Amino acid sequence: MSPHKTTESSKDAAAEYFEKNPSPKALNSHQALAREFIQYHAETSPDRRIVLVTSGGTTVPLENQTVRFIDNFSAGTRGATSAEYFLKQGYAVIFLHRQFSLLPYSRHYSHSTNCFLDFMDEHQDDEGGVVVRKEYQEKMRRVLEEYHYAKQNRLLLLLPFVTVTDYLFELRALATLMHPIGSRAMFYLAAAVSDFFIPRERMDEHKIQSRDNGADGETGGQGSGASRQLVINLDPVPKFLNTLVQSWAPKGSMIVSFKLETNPDLLVAKAEQALERYHHDVVIGNLLTTRKWEVVFITRDGGEHWVRVPKTRRSKSFSGIEKMIGLAERKHEQHPIDLEGGTVTEGLEIESLIIPELADMHTKMVEKQT
Repeated sequence: MSPHKTTESSKDAAAEYFEKNPSPKALNSHQALAREFIQYHAETSPDRRIVLVTSGGTTVPLENQTVRFIDNFSAGTRGATSAEYFLKQGYAVIFLHRQFSLLPYSRHYSHSTNCFLDFMDEHQDDEGGVVVRKEYQEKMRRVLEEYHYAKQNRLLLLLPFVTVTDYLFELRALATLMHPIGSRAMFYLAAAVSDFFIPRERMDEHKIQSRDNGADGETGGQGSGASRQLVINLDPVPKFLNTLVQSWAPKGSMIVSFKLETNPDLLVAKAEQALERYHHDVVIGNLLTTRKWEVVFITRDGGEHWVRVPKTRRSKSFSGIEKMIGLAERKHEQHPIDLEGGTVTEGLEIESLIIPELADMHTKMVEKQT
């Protein structure tokens, strides 16, 4: 199939999806907030670049009045962390995130292994106030200063979604609103978007019952009691990335997507295929087991560029397998694992390496078009 036919089929699938699924109730208010946010920065800081960061997982409801849904493991760590580093690079950030997932700045405490109250203590004075414990004051002061700066300068806009349909409606609307800033727009698509969904016309209206109570008129599934099965037929979500590139996003904007794999033998090839298929700017590939320590950049000019956290700066990861670092790289049959010594210091977040590289790439893209 030619690229032209692929683009047209993507547009047709997208149009049909939006026709058959209802828009989220908050869409109009989110559009108003985003329009004002973009206009404010366009008027007060004409050179300001704006990045749309998508973050967290999307749910797939099983009922119209949703009780049950399909979800994925994403907590929004990559997106929330990246948003902070984009702000450090001078971007204004529209943070389109899964409701109740990690947020910039509060992520340091809301999902800590410590209860938030463990960071606090009673002040030993007559008034009995509350203070931050001494051992946490330096880091909390730094985070608080960065948060206040972003808030006071209106650099961060938080917009939540829940379902995959919410996400796609929001993405289309926000991309369209960013047209006036042209090449100064970036799309950093870190959300874990569902690949399958249940069309609305096939979805149960009410809660799917766990037992077959024929006397009450409740049916569904196969068998009864403990032997009963719930069989769900899912349709593929149309591939919207090509439509984003060709239609929704402003011309000349930078579009970055992610490719997550579990098999190191597939990672680079799958990332290259995604870039070739959707014709955007960067695919960042990462393995499930090493995603906190290494990623690979796949760009239009070819080749693979690996970004790794040095061994002495790697934070512990419950899900990580350090011996798998380097296994996905195709440049060498046997990749030399980091052997540098030294004292282990505070963990380095890989997003602190990813975002400056992307910002440099974006700068070069903007300069070429001005």
